[in-house]
Amino acid sequence: MSQTTESKNKALVLEAFDTLFNKRDYVAAEHYWSPAYIQHSAHIEPGREGLFNLIKSLPATLRYESGTIVAEGDFVIVHGRFSGFGQPVNWIAADIVRIEDGILVEHWDVIQDEATKEQSKSGNPMFGATFPTYS
Repeated sequence: MSQTTESKNKALVLEAFDTLFNKRDYVAAEHYWSPAYIQHSAHIEPGREGLFNLIKSLPATLRYESGTIVAEGDFVIVHGRFSGFGQPVNWIAADIVRIEDGILVEHWDVIQDEATKEQSKSGNPMFGATFPTYS
């Protein structure tokens, strides 16, 4: 049974994110991100090098957890959590990537601070089944 384009693209994005954000294997990550990578995020310098340099500048405690992931054609959206990056609160992000010929070529994101139970008007966590605790 063959995988659909969407399922292949979702697996590619999850593997790419784990390789860069959690494993910090920059050589392997070059195989996932195009040298002509287009960055739309306001807080990341242009291109693949801008993204890699940002990750290199963050503490080794940086972790990325993926949550919901959806794909349509060459676009993948993944809802995830960034933690351990030196800020007082985690970030919840919706990352949108465009894939071309099996490589990530373009990126957009929406990021917000992860709310605690006391801050959540809905009473539900923003990511997963539990609320974060901050010191």
